[in-house]
Amino acid sequence: MTESAAPQAPHSSQPSDVARRERLRSRLKALGGYAAYVALALALWAASHGSPALGLSPTAAQAAVLVLFTIGAWAFGLFPEPVTTLTFFLLAVLLHVAKPEVIFAGFHSAAWWLVFGGAVTGLAVRTTGLGTRLASTVFALRRPTYPRYVTSVMIASVGLAFVMPSTTGRILLLIPIVLALADRIGLTEGRRGRTGLVMTVAAGSYMPPTTILPANIPNSVLMGAADSFYGVKLHYAPYLLLHFPVLGALKAVILVWVICRLFPDDGPLASPTTATPPPLTADARRLAILLALALAGFATDAWHGISPAWISVAAAILCLLPTIHIVSPKTFSDQMQITPLIYVAGFLGVGAVVADTGLGEKVARLCLDAVGMVPGTPVVNAAWLIAIGAAIGLVATLPGLPAVLTPLAGQLSNASGLPLYTVLMLQVPVFSTVLLPYQSPPMMIAMHLGGVGMRDGTRLTVVMTAITLVLLFPLDYVWWRVLGMLP
Repeated sequence: MTESAAPQAPHSSQPSDVARRERLRSRLKALGGYAAYVALALALWAASHGSPALGLSPTAAQAAVLVLFTIGAWAFGLFPEPVTTLTFFLLAVLLHVAKPEVIFAGFHSAAWWLVFGGAVTGLAVRTTGLGTRLASTVFALRRPTYPRYVTSVMIASVGLAFVMPSTTGRILLLIPIVLALADRIGLTEGRRGRTGLVMTVAAGSYMPPTTILPANIPNSVLMGAADSFYGVKLHYAPYLLLHFPVLGALKAVILVWVICRLFPDDGPLASPTTATPPPLTADARRLAILLALALAGFATDAWHGISPAWISVAAAILCLLPTIHIVSPKTFSDQMQITPLIYVAGFLGVGAVVADTGLGEKVARLCLDAVGMVPGTPVVNAAWLIAIGAAIGLVATLPGLPAVLTPLAGQLSNASGLPLYTVLMLQVPVFSTVLLPYQSPPMMIAMHLGGVGMRDGTRLTVVMTAITLVLLFPLDYVWWRVLGMLP
């Protein structure tokens, strides 16, 4: 008995060793969080006393520190995201870096209400079984494999951009269906294949559609600002021809390959049943009609002028009405997630503070003064313009990029010697490239709704940025030369 028990002693100590390491890791993470708060306090104190050296007012300098801290904490996951967001709100109000209506602008923005409405309808899609039925219909494959599912989800994400102008709306429609697909084929929570499908929706709904007018916020802002400031009208077909072949279609193909490599799933997939599915419940049928009407409203918002946000809220109200009873009050209170809503309000508030304090324009002018562009070197100057845009995108996030850069386009055109239209179009390669997920609010929304962490999202965006710099930008330059857009 003694001899047989002896070899088991090391094994019995393994769980305690694992628990000890977990406790140590937890303590180190907690200490790191405290150290980050101490560093933030010191940086805010230094900003209030040393701001003249930076050419900023004390308030603007503190705003810059707070914005950089918030962005860094989101990007590297220093704290749970609600903690970072609430810290930003609290300190921004206490330090008076902007008016409360600016700091909390996210809560009364159309984007926040779009997410709220979409979260309710997404909950309805999951609980009524409609998501499972749609997944079995939309993503039915004769020879199902994981790469084929990723490809079909990518085609759906990009294809929907041609008829539905809201990136967040497309994500809110697709995520519940794709999650139902994952459940149907056995990609349960924790499997890399499930993460891959969610990231396909996240990246496929934002990156390639930046090359389609007016499929998302950045190119819509660019279109409006170019006309407002310079009288330059952007038209659908020339914009598509210039950007879609490389940054749209080719990037979508590369995304599929990268996702299959970063999030491979070699495990067995459950075989979807070929039996006739049970009939839809009354709730599912009512929800299908409601979603069809909402989708029609999303796709025709340019005609009727009603924001997709209010269409989304109207659909949510109808789902919650007792007489319709698609989502019960208990289901709503038990399963409605508040974390994504806090996060959305946070990054919208950060963008509003950056715009209100002039930080984005300040960064742009500092970059322009630093690079010292000389007319006559179009390739170098185009690269500098992309680098300046990328720097601004890290601070102002990508939806705010055209609002910051477009008013400076005339000055950038004079400094670079490039035509004004070319300078305006050079914003597209920038806001189509996501270095860190927080830069693209719709991608973050998709990740939250799909249960994907920041680390997995960052892996994809960093790899895609590297591939874009090494491969896609040079090919895009050649394509622009062929079209006569660059000398």
